[in-house]
Amino acid sequence: MSTEHAIPIVKDFFAAIGRGDEDSLMALVAEDIEWIIPGDGWPLAGTHRGHVGVAEALRKASQEVETTYPKPPEFIAQGERVIVVGVATGKIKATGRSFEDE
Repeated sequence: MSTEHAIPIVKDFFAAIGRGDEDSLMALVAEDIEWIIPGDGWPLAGTHRGHVGVAEALRKASQEVETTYPKPPEFIAQGERVIVVGVATGKIKATGRSFEDE
């Protein structure tokens, strides 16, 4: 897969997340996906593996956090690898604690 094909797939991935569209999300990702969400002290941080891990992260996101993205993310690609650089802000529903994650 070339860079010109990889970035639109990753953009579609994030659009499906924004819609909470698990079916579209799973159609976009390989069964052996490894999705790393950096951060510390918030429910979504960690490495999510496979369709089960991605589905669980999506469910956790909708149930446990309110997230906003103050500016569009940057997509950096080389071959089949895409890195998404951005900032997420919001609050953890259970505690009301706000977060900012780069």
